[in-house]
Amino acid sequence: MADAGRHPNIKVLTMSEVVDVKGYVGNFDIKIVKRARYVDEKNCTSCGDCTKVCPVVFPDEFNVGLSSRKAIYIPFPQAVPSSYLINMNECMGRGCSKCLEVCQKKCIHFHSSDEEINVKVGSIVVATGLEPYNPKEMDEYGYTRFENVVTSLEFERLVNAGGPTKGDLIRPKDRKPPKSVGFIQCVGSRSKRKGGQYCSNVCCMNTIKSTLVLKEHQPDMEIKVFYIDIRAFGKGFEDLYTRSRSLGVQYLRGLPGLVEELADGSMRVALENTASGKIEYHDLDMLVLALGIKPSAGTQKLQEMLGLQLTPDGFYLEAHPKLQPVDSATRGIFFAGCAEGPKDIKESVTQGSAAAARAIRLMHNGMILSEPITSEVIEAHCKACGKCAEVCPYNAITVDVKNKIPAKVNTAACAGCGTCAAECAFGAIVMNHFTDQQITSQIDTLLAENAQDKVLTFACNWCSYAGADYAGVSRLQYPANIRLIRTMCSGRVDEKFIWHAYEKGAPVVLVSGCHIGDCHYINANHWTEKRVGKIHKKMEKRGIRPERLQLAWISAAEGVRFSNVMSDMESLRKTVSAKEIEDTIRILQYKGKSDRPETSD
Repeated sequence: MADAGRHPNIKVLTMSEVVDVKGYVGNFDIKIVKRARYVDEKNCTSCGDCTKVCPVVFPDEFNVGLSSRKAIYIPFPQAVPSSYLINMNECMGRGCSKCLEVCQKKCIHFHSSDEEINVKVGSIVVATGLEPYNPKEMDEYGYTRFENVVTSLEFERLVNAGGPTKGDLIRPKDRKPPKSVGFIQCVGSRSKRKGGQYCSNVCCMNTIKSTLVLKEHQPDMEIKVFYIDIRAFGKGFEDLYTRSRSLGVQYLRGLPGLVEELADGSMRVALENTASGKIEYHDLDMLVLALGIKPSAGTQKLQEMLGLQLTPDGFYLEAHPKLQPVDSATRGIFFAGCAEGPKDIKESVTQGSAAAARAIRLMHNGMILSEPITSEVIEAHCKACGKCAEVCPYNAITVDVKNKIPAKVNTAACAGCGTCAAECAFGAIVMNHFTDQQITSQIDTLLAENAQDKVLTFACNWCSYAGADYAGVSRLQYPANIRLIRTMCSGRVDEKFIWHAYEKGAPVVLVSGCHIGDCHYINANHWTEKRVGKIHKKMEKRGIRPERLQLAWISAAEGVRFSNVMSDMESLRKTVSAKEIEDTIRILQYKGKSDRPETSD
């Protein structure tokens, strides 16, 4: 951190928050609010005279409340910049002014205010970190009731040489060194009831490291670890686990169901040992909860600001888990560290280096190449209704609805999903390489002969079409009468494509794409879902069986699901009679004639 602070090409803005992001790759406009420190960070020498005279005392956040600090303080010893700051919510202000009086450099300024900073950048790396799970809701472990039950973070500060006890482990209740310590794993992880269902990745090895530290300082200490599974998957991790067991650490498979405090302040832990199948009771002087990790508090706010995707666990979703593990779906934005998912220091450093390399690769030429698959507005047809701007996942379209100025597409920001073209009611948007004419021509060709025997399928390029490929290479069987039309996204499937297919004699139509929340184009498939729902209502109103139009979410790895869906579609096709197809064609042709405007001679 100190090296970064001294680097001439790195500007570190502490106590700052990104409040707005606009623009696109190569031209992001960032608005930052830098909170006031009330201490001049350039002139402060960190002498500490101010904190000595400050009368206000509050719990120290860095030591997790195990020690205290003053209202004017340095957050932690290695903080950058190495300057004091004042928490004005705690400070008595000019009613006290003792720090102001003793400061020889005159660095303290009570009149300071927040500063707004605007910067223009070419790419963004999102590294928002993590938050430890709050175990207060897991009352069965007694964290809020028993002083000698501590979290892994509190334990870390207690055994740290720079912590409140200078590295001496003591029980919080009576300040005595414990003779036995227990660790409960997966607190806030791998649980459907409380916390997250995911593995937090770091807890097992953090506990193993802690047991080794304790055994190094107190070889005779009794240590027990209560666990579900020990996941020592990294390089050298299994060796550390084996070493911990060889030093006498007991690993008991099973999580405690009850924790009670005895008269002497020690903890009695009851658990079902799944290895022996017996209920066991263990008395321990101290109990440590191995906390899981969760996304940082500002994750969702930043996600909305940048137009990113989140996994069901609340972490950011990468563009591709294997081929683009640090890229977001929005071009020019990358991920590093626990913003993308739980990971340890080594993985975070690796991902940070990868994100930096990806950003350099994108920006080093000074210009970027835009993909040819982008939308284009025909201004003569545009009514400036604003629908295209509303549905664009990347905010690549601007339109002045009030002044009726036609829409404009920023081709650098456009990713080519085609949702805007499908939603435009006036035919004012052309999707290059996936135009209306190109797609309707494919429909005409595929249904030119024996249309009643075919299943017409619109397949998303990134998921369902790739799923078809995967089904093929996996030699999975599915009906041979499936006819695929590839689109970049299911959001490109216009309503008129569906009606055109039925008018050409299609018995059934399938629209397929990425799973909700996993769309390559952020949330474009949400509009697909809404559009198909509207078409179903129109079909029912016109006397056409809605079941003949199906919507299916198929990922690139779901070859089996693709095969099963296609088999289901073939079964559905067989229920459609020739008369039903003829009636549908007649209804749509009559509807088409009635919708045409009258012409005068």
